[in-house]
Amino acid sequence: MSCSILILNGPNLNLLGTRQPEVYGPTTLADIEAMCNAKAQALGIDVVFAQSNHEGALVDMLHAARGVHAGIVLNAGAYTHTSVALMDAISSITVPVIELHLSNIHAREAFRQTSYIAPVAVGQICGFGAAGYPLAMDAILSYIGEAQ
Repeated sequence: MSCSILILNGPNLNLLGTRQPEVYGPTTLADIEAMCNAKAQALGIDVVFAQSNHEGALVDMLHAARGVHAGIVLNAGAYTHTSVALMDAISSITVPVIELHLSNIHAREAFRQTSYIAPVAVGQICGFGAAGYPLAMDAILSYIGEAQ
């Protein structure tokens, strides 16, 4: 049985590869999308990529995922540490969400160590750079029982 996963990226992730490569690495968001598409093809699943710098647009995409996607991988970027709206949106849908970060947020500034997403996500992956995306795909598939 095939399923669909939404990989949703928040603010400033469109600048990956050029934005603080010493923190976030040299890989671009397009590179990550290609990596995830290749993994999805090998697994026989569908993956949809989206990115927005706007909180409300991310909330809308979370709402729209109901009945369409079996799971969500969310890199909410800085909204992780500030957005009650994203937390409420995740709580309002029945689609499981994996929280993802390129850097280890627990080893960074104190304000980055607080996540409004973690209490409503099924799990969190952080600190593995771009490799975290395929790890998150495996994790969400395992969680929803679609892993081959």
